[in-house]
Amino acid sequence: MKKLKRIFALAGVVILIGLYLITFILGLTASPATNDMLMAAIACTVIIPCLLYGMILIANVLGSRRETFHEEEEDSEK
Repeated sequence: MKKLKRIFALAGVVILIGLYLITFILGLTASPATNDMLMAAIACTVIIPCLLYGMILIANVLGSRRETFHEEEEDSEK
């Protein structure tokens, strides 16, 4: 479970750093599509961490269910 959390956290950090860099670069450029791309990058800066947090919550719930299932299975065998 800890490995899964670390993988999600590392993926989130890498994605957010990339988004911040893209947002910074787009803020410095002047093209017709810059405004739309900048708004998309800012939106993803909020949405992606929320999705990763949700994935971590789901992983916790599924992990605890798996542990409970194995405990019940061991108790029924005794």
